Amino acid sequence: MPVKNRLADMQPQIAEWRQDIHAHPELMFAVHRTAKKVADLLHEFGCDEVVEGIGRTGVVGVIKGRQSASGRTVGLRADMDALPILEETGVEYASTNAGVMHACGHDGHTSMLLGAAQYLCETRNFDGTCVVIFQPAEEGEGGGREMCADGLMTRWSIDEVYGMHNWPGLPLGQFSIRPGPFFAATDEFNITVTGKGGHAAKPHDAIDSTVVASHLVIALQTIAARNVDPTEQVVVSVTSFETSSKAHNVLPASVELRGTVRSLDKDVRLQAEERVKAISLGIGATFGADITVNYRLGYPVMVNHDRETQFAIDAATKVAGSCDDAPLIMGGEDFAYMLEERPGAYILVGNGDSAPVHHPKFNFNDEILPIGASWFAEMVESRLPAV
Repeated sequence: MPVKNRLADMQPQIAEWRQDIHAHPELMFAVHRTAKKVADLLHEFGCDEVVEGIGRTGVVGVIKGRQSASGRTVGLRADMDALPILEETGVEYASTNAGVMHACGHDGHTSMLLGAAQYLCETRNFDGTCVVIFQPAEEGEGGGREMCADGLMTRWSIDEVYGMHNWPGLPLGQFSIRPGPFFAATDEFNITVTGKGGHAAKPHDAIDSTVVASHLVIALQTIAARNVDPTEQVVVSVTSFETSSKAHNVLPASVELRGTVRSLDKDVRLQAEERVKAISLGIGATFGADITVNYRLGYPVMVNHDRETQFAIDAATKVAGSCDDAPLIMGGEDFAYMLEERPGAYILVGNGDSAPVHHPKFNFNDEILPIGASWFAEMVESRLPAV
């Protein structure tokens, strides 16, 4: 593949960074070691500015091109945090933090962007400014939202922003993308069903919360099956059913249900929330149980901008020879917050035949490090061409 020669030569060094980060995974905003490593390397590369503590523990590096006539700034983002999973890869650089591992490839994303940053600091063959963004807490706490709230886009006058994620099952080093809605909104709910506990042999004296909750689990599936337009996408999943009693002969007084709702349209998102609440209250009234719903909006739909998606395709084609059409993905991605503030695009790069992300045997493939780094660098050089 026609990756940039300098980045191909840097592959062993980038892999060394990646494996070190992999061995020392950190969760959510507590990415202190990783952020320090990133900041130290950015200083070493010769970034014009390095700022820590954006969005609590995020790091930003500023690289100015040889020319500045365009006055434009392109942002490139990578995520740094890991997951609370016990690693089962068996690699020699496996996690040294028991119960925490890089099971989503953020170690690779960070390392690819570091490689691109070093290359851009060395060459500076562009007209304008590149801002490299290293984000904490992608896995559930909205680090992208926090960085934006901290003034990321306005402080550095970012005009466009781009991100990338590895993708198991996609051929090694192959790119894939789609314009418009790409990753789903990720909402959560806790539903508490309170009945009347009693002896299992005397159900007539109780209000059986397990029966009520069971009806509710089934009824919630009608949101996708009978409420939302079949041409739209929505997923309603109850992922936990926990009773207040573990005894075989006791009807529990309460049941807690937990779950998630995924959608790709703002109106569908609102409709699903309304139906979860209405169905829950209706089931409660039917059986004489009290039901409370705690519904929390999570990451919004991640929407690629049309024009910037084509720019990303052009860069990917230059690096890899082609770029595939990606499917809709019902997983969430908090790069959505950055794309709400600035035009940009998010692309997938193939990790080959590996375990899926969020799996204890997942491992980022070091062969794609110079490929992803080349795409990051190409986005800057193509969007900010030097005269």
